[in-house]
Amino acid sequence: MRPLLVLLFTALACFGGPPVRVVSQTVGTDELLLALAEPGQVAALSHLSRDARFSAVAKAAEAYPQIPQGDAEGILRHKPTLVLITNYSQPELVAQLQRLHVRLLRFDHFNTLEEVYANLRTLARELGAEAKAEALIVRCEARVGELARRLKGAQPVRVLVPSQYGFTAGRDTTFQDLCDHAGALNVAAEAGLVGHAPTPSEAMLTWKVDRLVLAGPDGEKALAPFQSLLPYRLMAVVKQGRYALLKSYELSCVTHLRIDAYESLARQLHPERFK
Repeated sequence: MRPLLVLLFTALACFGGPPVRVVSQTVGTDELLLALAEPGQVAALSHLSRDARFSAVAKAAEAYPQIPQGDAEGILRHKPTLVLITNYSQPELVAQLQRLHVRLLRFDHFNTLEEVYANLRTLARELGAEAKAEALIVRCEARVGELARRLKGAQPVRVLVPSQYGFTAGRDTTFQDLCDHAGALNVAAEAGLVGHAPTPSEAMLTWKVDRLVLAGPDGEKALAPFQSLLPYRLMAVVKQGRYALLKSYELSCVTHLRIDAYESLARQLHPERFK
């Protein structure tokens, strides 16, 4: 028996401990995990992982099990050694997992690409994938650098991301980060709004907006709700149908895959720089 134990501990030391089995609870952590993990390290992904409206990795996610929404038992069924959560994970679910002594790795910051790089490095340490993370970051920086080169000296286009729910994205948001990289000026941030803030309806009528930034497969359908919604229906940008259209997941992306949105928006706002 003793030689067997020695052999077991030797094997664990050589291979870095027991196998890592990770369950991801959100789309954002799905995207981080699939970028870095070996297939055997992925125990399960979020319930939205295969939904292309929200997930940039919907196709790749088909290879893995999904967990039910807000279900601790559904997570534990996959026998994870680590569960990835975020600051927007359901508090009740997080509390339940903590009571069950499940090891959690929480991601709180997503607003900038630098924060995304930090998240990649944090997860890479758990997976033993540090070299993979650094190589990915180098590729990301190359794309961002090329985009900055193309946009150098371009006049920023004044944009606004509208919402049917009485909010818009100001400073300190992923939308601000998108604007910063795509040659755009976020009009809501210019007006002093911070975070996802209530829209100042009357004041918005004085804002100079060149383009709305919409999301979805069809621009006219995405614009339609604002053609009958105050104050948007009174704004020239809506009346004249001036918008840029992103894929749904691009507008909400909190990972390195947001660079797709940088490039897409920049091409629409500054087509002359991509000829």
